[in-house]
Amino acid sequence: MAASGLQHVAAMYAGVVAPPLIVGAAVGLSAGELTFLTGACLFTAGLATFLQTLGFWKIGARLPFVNGVTFAGVAPMTAVAASVRDKSDALPVIFGAVVVAGVLGFVAAPYFSKAVRFFPPVVTGSVITLIGISLLPVAFGWAQGPDPAADDYGSRTSLGLAAATLVVVLLLRRFTRGFVKQIAVLLGLVIGTLVAIPFGVTDFGPVADADVVGFPTPFHFGAPQFQLAAILSLCVVMVVSMTESTADMLALGEIVERPADERTIAAGLRADTLGSALSPLFNGFMCSAFAQNIGLVAMTRIRSRYVVATGGGFLVLMGLCPMAASLIAVVPRPVLGGAGVVLFGSVAASGIQTLVRAGLEKDNNMLIVAVSLAVGIIPITAPEFYHAFPQNVRIVLDSGISTGCVAAVALNLVFNHLGRGRENAGEVTHPMEAGEDLKAVPAH
Repeated sequence: MAASGLQHVAAMYAGVVAPPLIVGAAVGLSAGELTFLTGACLFTAGLATFLQTLGFWKIGARLPFVNGVTFAGVAPMTAVAASVRDKSDALPVIFGAVVVAGVLGFVAAPYFSKAVRFFPPVVTGSVITLIGISLLPVAFGWAQGPDPAADDYGSRTSLGLAAATLVVVLLLRRFTRGFVKQIAVLLGLVIGTLVAIPFGVTDFGPVADADVVGFPTPFHFGAPQFQLAAILSLCVVMVVSMTESTADMLALGEIVERPADERTIAAGLRADTLGSALSPLFNGFMCSAFAQNIGLVAMTRIRSRYVVATGGGFLVLMGLCPMAASLIAVVPRPVLGGAGVVLFGSVAASGIQTLVRAGLEKDNNMLIVAVSLAVGIIPITAPEFYHAFPQNVRIVLDSGISTGCVAAVALNLVFNHLGRGRENAGEVTHPMEAGEDLKAVPAH
């Protein structure tokens, strides 16, 4: 249980620490303050994971879900930081906006969850596939190195380490059994890190410089401040986050063979939003479900929520012990990238598996999948496609998961529910075969 829980932490660690590092740099924090902010986000991610996996009352999906800082909030939070004259007020303003967005999201959760009936397999399969496809570029970026501006970014060494890690994970999955097979990703990360040492890529500096004990003091950066523009911006992020969390819960429910119903989704959204509302108390940001861990559940087939709760315990300990947190920071980014290819690819494969059951032989369903996937892939293949839109609107449009999800739900309503769509939902056409009228025409 400990090893499997740690494997979940290893899979999502980079995603948790990236937002505080980016936002902290934007507000001009010192190295020590950046370490503190990163530890605080690890600590609050652990608390949010407890809410989601263990839960209480009507809070928590009680599924093997890892929660952490959502990357959807990075752009608006840096925009808020840029708009504040006194940089010392930037984090309090961000924290205040997160609190309000979390509280409003908590109130809206049961109403938001009623949309679950609009997520049949043709919709969920499209969204799950998009989640995997959207995450794969992250793995490819990790495989090239930590700094795009560095001379060795995308070097043969970096790509070779990523490939070696990928091969190790595949070999372990193919030729081992039982527990070793289940923790193949974790072992791949360890072996990949050891292989990277002779190449000078592994940096043990974070361990040497880290403190043994540290607690995220409440309101360390100041009491929350409430500004309307920042609140509106983060409320938009909350809607995006809730949409993605709903899709993630549906995906995980399919993988663990416990489909997420309206009650489960409402409880899961309450956990997300309550975790977000409480996170600023300990200097953390908005929390959401981590899609990359869905791939780990799909690949290992370890479906116990208590394993993920153990991972949440590790996150809390890392937040309280910066030196422990720095151990995973030792893993080179290319090694993470190699493992990420397997994890994120597994999510896309799960979506395809769901689409197989969606009845794609029906003309309407084929069209729904085709258009929703195309819309969702736009931000990945053409990142500047929506550059002319306002920043607040781009928060939604630049999320392929959100736009693809909205497109799939809307198209499903139009083609399978409204008007004659319900009558024609079962139509099956074979575009490669000649119609009856064409057969009557003599060939020339």
